[in-house]
Amino acid sequence: MEKKKIYVLACGGTIAGRAASADDLTGYAAGQTSIDELLEAVPKLADYADVQGEQFCNIDSSDMTEALWLSLANRVQEIADREDVDGIVITHGTDTMEETAYFLDLTVHTIKPVVLTGSMRPATAISADGPLNLLEAVQAASWTDLGKYGVAIVMNSTVHSARFVEKTDTTHVDTFKGRQMGCLGYMQDGRPRLYQQPLRKHTWSSDLAAPKELPAVAVVYAYVGLTADDVRHLAEGKAGLVLAGLGHGKMPEPVWQALQPLMEQGLVVVRAARALGGMVTQVPAYDGTVTADSLTPQKAKILLQLALAHTTDREKIQAIFDAY
Repeated sequence: MEKKKIYVLACGGTIAGRAASADDLTGYAAGQTSIDELLEAVPKLADYADVQGEQFCNIDSSDMTEALWLSLANRVQEIADREDVDGIVITHGTDTMEETAYFLDLTVHTIKPVVLTGSMRPATAISADGPLNLLEAVQAASWTDLGKYGVAIVMNSTVHSARFVEKTDTTHVDTFKGRQMGCLGYMQDGRPRLYQQPLRKHTWSSDLAAPKELPAVAVVYAYVGLTADDVRHLAEGKAGLVLAGLGHGKMPEPVWQALQPLMEQGLVVVRAARALGGMVTQVPAYDGTVTADSLTPQKAKILLQLALAHTTDREKIQAIFDAY
């Protein structure tokens, strides 16, 4: 069987990190290894695919920016449109991997597999997890049907949907989880074994596109002591605001009173939750807000930005949240 042609875009992260000693798992510098070095460290890649690499950027993913997202989405789209590419792998730091994956899930329109991977231990560590993660990401991207599932993250032999996945642990390799939604499946014998498929719109079914610039949106975390002035300050100059709300997307009453005149002036407010699971849906008490369903606040921010690039109509934005 002819091997698939897989294009690897390197963005840095822990998988490209180096530390002073093999037992240092936290005091390393991310983004120190080039794409050529990453690929050379896993010679088994050649057994599964014809792999080509490109250094897109080489950063700690805590330094990821919206401008880089826009450039990355455009570059991934260019590569996906090539006839000589069957799948794409993106190496990336884990701190913001779930956000980058979801942004690409919404803005890259392709049926070809797009897989993000990285590591929790630097390349210099004892039992580094990067090489196996990279190998399994390439194996996954070589499986044509994976493209039907949208952008995926492959880490620790587990396949996750970009929409469902969250980083849940600061240092352990088993950090990415789908929580209540679960994972898509697992890597076994060199290929994905999948058990469920996302039903919300993504990649090939998405109508959203990466604009030239993303509208400004703030995320506000609700807590005891959050004041109306805090929210007014964070909302200043923003087109939208996502509330990581209490319980079912609730907020202190003074905060709600402060938000209503801002909403009348055009601020779009999305209610999400700081809870570890569940949905936020419409209630009469917060009429005029958009609800985030099961999206985390950070992913609700991304979807709101892309929605605002298309429309400022609240009902149309809610329809986008219901569809994606």
